[in-house]
Amino acid sequence: MPEVPLTMEGSAVLHQMVRVKWAAWKQLSAERRAEILAQAAPVLQAAGSAVFSLLGHKGDLMLVHFRKDFVEINQAEIAVMKLDLWDYLEQTSSYVSVVELGLYESTMKVYNELLSKGIAPHTPEWNQEIEAVLVRQRAAMASRLFPEIPDTRYICFYPMDRKRGEDKNWYQVGMAERKRMMEEHGMIGRRYAGVVRQIITGSIGFDDWEWGVDLFADDALVFKKLIYEMRFDEVSAVYALFGTFYLGLRMGPLVSDPYFN
Repeated sequence: MPEVPLTMEGSAVLHQMVRVKWAAWKQLSAERRAEILAQAAPVLQAAGSAVFSLLGHKGDLMLVHFRKDFVEINQAEIAVMKLDLWDYLEQTSSYVSVVELGLYESTMKVYNELLSKGIAPHTPEWNQEIEAVLVRQRAAMASRLFPEIPDTRYICFYPMDRKRGEDKNWYQVGMAERKRMMEEHGMIGRRYAGVVRQIITGSIGFDDWEWGVDLFADDALVFKKLIYEMRFDEVSAVYALFGTFYLGLRMGPLVSDPYFN
């Protein structure tokens, strides 16, 4: 049995962390600032984009973009850089990824069915059957593959890896065991359904980490509770590595939000 689980990919995603050049911004007249914000608002707060005020020293703002594919993400990034506002921003970091849904349960089922029929992995017949499964799953999961940015007050974003060291290596654990651990891991997240919206993005081959995690909620404290509880889960306790965490507060319409005024 192949060890690689099936995945489905959806929206391309870009996170941009930036600092505001406050000294230069404050030298502008109120009228000029209003003009710049009026130009930027349709781009930064268009459908599929949102602006968050970051807490802490890692940046001032986080610009989040969800688009159909990487071509549209590139177009969104270029549109931001062409804004007059960009002259007063300095990018400190960014993250590129794609919405990803893992299919451990479906993978085990279809792999076993194909092997029981004597169909060898990666043959044309095998690939045809796998694609048929993915087509059905993509149709059923379309809203999760191409989500809207939740309209919540707070966002928590962080990248993460699975360990690949000599002692603990996620990628050398058998499929069935990984499936078991992921199911137990997922049960924790389900207990927070309706309170936290989680969007997982894959970034293997796109950025420095393997996955990005976006959590959305109206109460920031729930991020601490959820992530702390997950630290005790086997998947996180044994195999997870975490990158930099970003906590942001969603901004209102740029032209009226007090942040820039």
